[in-house]
Amino acid sequence: MSKIRKKMGLVLFLMIFQCAINSVNTYSVSNPSVVLLIADDLGIGDLGCYGNRTLRTPNIDRLAKEGVTLTQHLAASPLCTPSRAAFLTGRYPIRSGMAAFSRVGVFLFSASSGGLPSEEITFSKLLKQRGYATALIGKWHLGMNCESNNDFCHHPLSHGFDYFYGLTVTNLRDCKPGQGSVFLKGVQRYLVILIQILGVTVVSLAVVHYIGFFKVPFQALGICLLITCISLAVLIFFFYHFRHLNCFLMRDHQIIQQPLSYENLTQRLTTEAIRFIERNHNTPFLLVLSYLHVHTALYASKMFRGKSRHGLYGDAVEEMDWSVGQILDVLENYNLSNGSLVYFSSDQGAHIEEISSSGEVHGGCNGIYKGGKSTNWEGGIRVPGLLRWPGVIQAGTYIDDPTSNMDIFPTIVKLAGAQLPYDRMIDGHDLMPLLQGKVIRSKHEFLFHYCNAYLNAVRWHPGNSESVWKVFFFTPNFTPEDSNGCYDSHVCFCYGGFITHHDPPLLFDLSRDPEEKVPLTPETESRFYEILSVIQLAVDNHTRSLQVVSDQLSWNNLVWKPWLQLCCSSFFQFCYCDYDSENSLPEMHSE
Repeated sequence: MSKIRKKMGLVLFLMIFQCAINSVNTYSVSNPSVVLLIADDLGIGDLGCYGNRTLRTPNIDRLAKEGVTLTQHLAASPLCTPSRAAFLTGRYPIRSGMAAFSRVGVFLFSASSGGLPSEEITFSKLLKQRGYATALIGKWHLGMNCESNNDFCHHPLSHGFDYFYGLTVTNLRDCKPGQGSVFLKGVQRYLVILIQILGVTVVSLAVVHYIGFFKVPFQALGICLLITCISLAVLIFFFYHFRHLNCFLMRDHQIIQQPLSYENLTQRLTTEAIRFIERNHNTPFLLVLSYLHVHTALYASKMFRGKSRHGLYGDAVEEMDWSVGQILDVLENYNLSNGSLVYFSSDQGAHIEEISSSGEVHGGCNGIYKGGKSTNWEGGIRVPGLLRWPGVIQAGTYIDDPTSNMDIFPTIVKLAGAQLPYDRMIDGHDLMPLLQGKVIRSKHEFLFHYCNAYLNAVRWHPGNSESVWKVFFFTPNFTPEDSNGCYDSHVCFCYGGFITHHDPPLLFDLSRDPEEKVPLTPETESRFYEILSVIQLAVDNHTRSLQVVSDQLSWNNLVWKPWLQLCCSSFFQFCYCDYDSENSLPEMHSE
């Protein structure tokens, strides 16, 4: 009898112990810390874990080895601003007004009034409500102010982040002396046209006045000339001082460096990220480390400059990889690795048209995929997708089904125990069942690919087939014609003479033709019209789900507004300050 009691006691103890273990596991699985590492303009072919054999990316490759590699991971847009809006909200950017009907699809100025609307719900807002410490370090690119230069309506701190250290706009060639300009050609062209129009107008008015056709008040003409000259002067002043007015570093709401210095910039971003983890290692946290690498202007610190086999671009990639390694190390040092979900991706594909004034290639590699940034060819939207969570996600796994950067929103919101918003359409899907092998198919039967605000392409992955059908309603006109990009205009555009419409649409099966080389025809695909019919029905249903919203990228919201301009000193001091002392940086070494 005593033996039976001992056995029953042992069984009971083991059951209680197992329940305790399960409760701990349930808690850790339900409330992980989240580290989201986002590169800028990084090509899927730039990483060793996606087949690159000449760039050294051991730390990013480590994420793949210890986690899941998504081989068909897709950015919701091939441009920075809309892609990042979709990432934060889990929604197509067309739903939030973050997709442009105009030619320009991203924010270019710090003193623009457009941005991610305050009524949008970001994953940072929801995780903050659940007690997470939240930080965004690096690039924002989703607006700052609305009506005054201190309302910060679009600022990261207004969208659920407790802490911000970085750039509110983006890294541009104009921000780094000697790296050229993304505006110069366009500004020169429009200035010449404006001056020509003004000259013709003045001469015409003078002629009709002289011949007596009608009298032109010289006072009115003088006022018009004065207004025109002042406008030109302001425009010239703005672009001459672009670096000081737009390229600055902020900590929370305060400018700490204006203009931005690239000296040890990646080390500074990394140090800020490490310090945030160290401050919050005892509580769940959300860290978004949004790298400036590898958007131009390219830069690399002294310990990486000239070390890669691919010039300054390769140096920048390898420096970013070093930074990823530093983040993984600090998680390990604080025993946080097993309780943290780490995600690495890029906001869109490589910008293949990026070539320096000296002819050096400053854009990355999209592997076998066609096109690049600003296009919905696979090279523009198929991006790295790596997720690691030891003990929860099986290491060394590959998932080939279509997934989206919008999926991060519902995935981490559910893991944090928060409720998904019920008053709006969420286009992303929880990735955890797929990552843990509980299901083998993605929930994305259809994905809609927008070029700015125009529906450009649709992807269909039928549940009963291995095929991944993709149709294009229009495609960009590459220049030169036999090239792989829009080299004459630096990026591809979405309307007018920049595109070619297709009726019927171009059809590809990505499972057989991932390079999108040969469009299918009724002769080569017996179900051609049936496939187009199913996709058109999906488009109709999707279009009906859209609501009219304010256009955040209208010309009115894009233009520079002097009253919204932030300046850490006076304009007479050329908006200069530097409170971000490098002396506070700990010494860091490459491995």
